[in-house]
Amino acid sequence: MERPEQLDRPIRVFLLDDHEMVRRGLVGLFAAQSDIEVVGQSASAVEAEARIPALRPDVALLDGRLPDGSGVEVCRAVRSVDPSIKAIILTSYDDDEAIFAAIMAGASGYILKQIIGLELVEVVRSVAAGQSALDASVTQRVLDRIRSGGSSGPAELQSLTPQERRILELITEGMTNRQIGEALFLAEKTVKNYVTHILNKLGLQGRTQAAVLASKLLG
Repeated sequence: MERPEQLDRPIRVFLLDDHEMVRRGLVGLFAAQSDIEVVGQSASAVEAEARIPALRPDVALLDGRLPDGSGVEVCRAVRSVDPSIKAIILTSYDDDEAIFAAIMAGASGYILKQIIGLELVEVVRSVAAGQSALDASVTQRVLDRIRSGGSSGPAELQSLTPQERRILELITEGMTNRQIGEALFLAEKTVKNYVTHILNKLGLQGRTQAAVLASKLLG
């Protein structure tokens, strides 16, 4: 069963990074926040795969590349056991294929390590609340590719109506159903139905997957 989106307790976070100093820095960053609690940490992908489902954090912050695996592999393994655990890939590598792999593994975000500390805190809060988070530069690339697709795009996206394409673009910008409704003068329930149709047409389960798959198809 999925956990409620609104938490009445501190957000439980697990940290995976093979550099001790990085983990210490993140622990210190989150310790300064009254609404976030670090419940576990690891330097090993194998260890994290075992510990994260047992600890059941709200958000797992995963290093992209590790000596014994990757954050994407850990994300896929953990979410296959407990899909209510949300994952963010925190990496130094701005790699399109890694981004696509992360989102398809069920990650809620792909964030570059250049991010400012307090911005990362907001990302964790956002993801814990059920939203998706992509680094701004990543989001722009996705948007550019969707916008440049035009009518000559691949069959998967050609199946979308102009209105569905517009809604897909707004999803990529991180807008909620309510915000999309306000932008397009539609009822929130109508937008929800559109999103369901878009996901069904693309054969996907989540909003972020839809945006990133669109980017991959038009790449």
